Amino acid sequence: MRKTPLITGEYYHIYNRGVDKRVTFMDEYDIQRFYDSLEEFNALDPIGSIYENSFIKKLGSPTSKSETGVLVSLVAHCANPNHYHLLLKQEADNGIEKLMQRVGTGYTKYINNKYKRTGALFQGKYKSVHIDSNEYLLHLSAYINLNDRAHQLGSPTSKLVRSRSSWGEYTNKGVKGICEKEIILEQFRNREEYKEFALSSLESIVQRKADLEDIADFLLE
Repeated sequence: MRKTPLITGEYYHIYNRGVDKRVTFMDEYDIQRFYDSLEEFNALDPIGSIYENSFIKKLGSPTSKSETGVLVSLVAHCANPNHYHLLLKQEADNGIEKLMQRVGTGYTKYINNKYKRTGALFQGKYKSVHIDSNEYLLHLSAYINLNDRAHQLGSPTSKLVRSRSSWGEYTNKGVKGICEKEIILEQFRNREEYKEFALSSLESIVQRKADLEDIADFLLE
């Protein structure tokens, strides 16, 4: 039984890291594959492989996710060399569970095939924390969007792949993204005000990270 029940209509912080803290995104192709998985597997109906779906898109599929429905709404995201964070709203019963099982299995298989390895890639099952207040939701969006800065990623290992997040989606109207940002951005007058809030929030979070149990105990070691 999962410690945190996953309730439809609620928001959750989903995160995990590589087994033994190993790097899970070795290059830009890997990190793009992870994001392709998040998009392609976010559908109610059973689907084929990402490879198969790429051809369906080119041919013009008559069925879209707007017709079949999605499992979750992605509110914010980041992927660093050895871990990821997602801010998700569950849209369908067991939506998060289904999506993360598909993503975890598919991405691990991809990495194992590409790098001729075997076994688990991530450290056990993904972790989940219920977002139980609007304040928590806003601050968590800032933490995820600016996660590379929170970790001050600049080591030789981190340079293997550039961290990616939804920061650009939130701060630049011209950036086409994959997030449902309205729940966050509608609470600010404009994107610049959100940017100022996020930068200020990150500084506060880093200073008191010991108080943020879900983040500090797992990823801010």
